[in-house]
Amino acid sequence: MPAEALKRPDEGAMARILARHPYSPEGVILRLAWQEGLSRKELNELTWDQVDLDGGSLLLPDRTVPLEPSVADCLRERYARYRKLSDRVLIADRGKKPMTPENVSRLAKLALDSEGQDVSLKDLRRDWIVRQIKANGRLKITPIGGLRAENVETENCRVVTKFDGVIEGTAQLINASTHVNEKYADTQRTFDTIEIVLDEPVESADDVKKLGIRTGDYVCFEPRTRVTKSGYIKSRFLDDKLSVGILLGYARYLKEERITPERAVYVHITSFEEVGHGGSASVPAGVTEAISVDMGCVGEGLTCDERMVSICAKDSGGPYNYDVVRGLIAAAEKMGAPYAVDVYPRYGSDVEATLRAGYDLRHGLIGSGVYASHGYERSHIEGALATLKTLAGYVK
Repeated sequence: MPAEALKRPDEGAMARILARHPYSPEGVILRLAWQEGLSRKELNELTWDQVDLDGGSLLLPDRTVPLEPSVADCLRERYARYRKLSDRVLIADRGKKPMTPENVSRLAKLALDSEGQDVSLKDLRRDWIVRQIKANGRLKITPIGGLRAENVETENCRVVTKFDGVIEGTAQLINASTHVNEKYADTQRTFDTIEIVLDEPVESADDVKKLGIRTGDYVCFEPRTRVTKSGYIKSRFLDDKLSVGILLGYARYLKEERITPERAVYVHITSFEEVGHGGSASVPAGVTEAISVDMGCVGEGLTCDERMVSICAKDSGGPYNYDVVRGLIAAAEKMGAPYAVDVYPRYGSDVEATLRAGYDLRHGLIGSGVYASHGYERSHIEGALATLKTLAGYVK
């Protein structure tokens, strides 16, 4: 389930924005944030001494960032026009003075709004892969999906290299020793303050590169899966692997019970679910209805718990099809499945991506109740069974 807080820009819209702003301050801001991963603070403080156009990199205090060719072209033009006016990279076209952080955010918002992109600078920077190899041999990472920095601190992980196997490590706060770091308790946990400490004797970026680690390698955190005697399922990534298990269970149910549905039924499992565009393609011809089997929200203001199937009436993308919601409720009642109907305040589903891609179909969303989404999550065997029963009662 891609949370509403994790907004993603539309790539086509971003391309159009950048095409309109090849060398302007807006173009510099968006390119450096979206393509190079710089924060607003880094953007605002960036100087030309940190821009190595010949070497094709940005020399930041804590890391070296390779420049994309299009970003390098943009900076090269800005350098030719404005280098003599200021040491700072970001200066206003009018007034020719360094920009304030507020001006950086304002210009970015105006450019993004021109294409209806309801995202901020920090949203442009989200990706969970190795973002940079730091000079001290630690790794800076960014999230793919909604896993938060606060929820991975001190967790064991594995860095999956492209060609050289797997390297183990741990996510730690920078300067993680409480006996040393006077600001340990006050430091906000973000992707800029959490780093990967590799379980290898490395002291420099070159040491790390010799292990085969490079920018873009995936970092996999331990799920710590446990199923308690009382039936609770605790693990990272129940959103959305629990639903994959439910769908596989549904397919097994059809086979073992020798049931042939009255209409064609396709099970679509995508590795892009958490990114937000997983349901936007590969929809077979003739499909008139799509049900997203995702996680059900559990929290304050909602009625679902982990032992129920949650039927979503509306989320951040709007209401689900009235007849589908009505049919899912009837199916749950028919099958004796404990259920709740809720409105999710910060949520988006794959089937909404299907609609945005232009498919004309009815849509619905159900899932086993999951607590502590995008953290160390918890559901229950009864919730998974209730979801399976609802599917079995609905799809005939």
